[in-house]
Amino acid sequence: MTDDAPLRRRDAPDHAQDGPHEVPPDPTSGGPDPALAAETAAPAELDAEPVRTSIPLIAPRDGTPQPVETAAELAEIVARMAAGTGPVAVDAERASGYRYTQRAYLIQLRREGAGTVLIDPMPLDDLHTLDEALADTEWVLHAASQDLACLAEIGMKPRKLFDTELAARLAGFERVGLAALTEQLLGYSLEKHHSAADWSTRPLPESWLTYAALDVELLTDLRDLLATELENQGKAEWAAEEFAALVASADRPPRTRPDPWRRTSGIHRVRGARAQSRVRALWYARDGVASRRDSAPGRVLPDSAIIAAAELDPKEERALLGLPGFGGRSVRRLARVWLDALDVARTLGDEELPVNQPVEGPPPPHRWAERDPVAAARLQRCRQVVIATAESHTLPPENLISPDFIRRLAWSPPAEVTAATVGDVLRGFGAREWQIGLIAEQIATVLPEA
Repeated sequence: MTDDAPLRRRDAPDHAQDGPHEVPPDPTSGGPDPALAAETAAPAELDAEPVRTSIPLIAPRDGTPQPVETAAELAEIVARMAAGTGPVAVDAERASGYRYTQRAYLIQLRREGAGTVLIDPMPLDDLHTLDEALADTEWVLHAASQDLACLAEIGMKPRKLFDTELAARLAGFERVGLAALTEQLLGYSLEKHHSAADWSTRPLPESWLTYAALDVELLTDLRDLLATELENQGKAEWAAEEFAALVASADRPPRTRPDPWRRTSGIHRVRGARAQSRVRALWYARDGVASRRDSAPGRVLPDSAIIAAAELDPKEERALLGLPGFGGRSVRRLARVWLDALDVARTLGDEELPVNQPVEGPPPPHRWAERDPVAAARLQRCRQVVIATAESHTLPPENLISPDFIRRLAWSPPAEVTAATVGDVLRGFGAREWQIGLIAEQIATVLPEA
């Protein structure tokens, strides 16, 4: 870490929030002036630690735009974005917890020379024309993995990107949320109270639109600071590999899990194949209702209700509705659906009951000591290497290498253990070259039994 780039501080104190005022943008720079935060800070006591303040950012510099909703408006925006310069900040708002799908209900973009744009994708066929206009442009996203799937669904896939959250992790920041980073690095605080809102709401309230616009207001400024920090720390190439992997992931189909009903919260309490068949029947009944209504499954019937009904197997409506989770009006109206699902589970033959599938890969780590003490010791040695290496490079261990990769390697190491063979195994799991370069040789040293 160089003295002229003191941005990375995993133990840096949080900033105290300033009063509810806003400092206007610096007109000479085209954006907020981070120095204003220091200029407006409260004076510190003479021998005390200086108190750093942040300035609430409550309105976009160019005002809050109205969402683009028509093909003609979109064509104008496409031209504007194509004429802009530099990276484009991109964000998407979903309705997680409200809707069945993870589709995007609002797209936000900001680019130098084009300003901030909000797009309502619902009335538009897709955004492939916008995607083509930005094909040669670097996209800046925060926590890109959360948005890439819903962007791809409407025809938008980056060819090059910069993920500010991932960059902050690699740079060693303790707090990597967007609001925390803009406050720490730019001196501006963002309110996040609409982050869990139902973005499928129409019309969207003006305050929500302002919130959405502010999410991309400072994203490219943040990108520039983090890119400099990564360069100063010698991690720019690491970040480039990570970002390229994210771009490649946008072209892969979403992973489908076998037997998704097995992920019902609390299923560990349900004993026996017959009872598990009731969980399965209720899960699929709920999923069908949620899909038809375009509602989040948990809003149709909570997991806790599925578990309660699977354990007690009620046969009449009165008994069913007396169980926890079945008291809501909308749930009660579907009582016949739930009872029918339980009836079906009751009629299954033994050969139709759920069968526990063999788990691929190593067992859970807490089972290693009893299953294979040698492998457990091997895993512990590998973990120590990862933790020590991560600390020496100011990285979270999970970003240095996936814990799952280390577990799989420790459980089933290559027959001949060398740095090359360890690297090949990790590469086959999906590890990046920078990760392999940092740990393969050390892992090869500790992997054999001592």
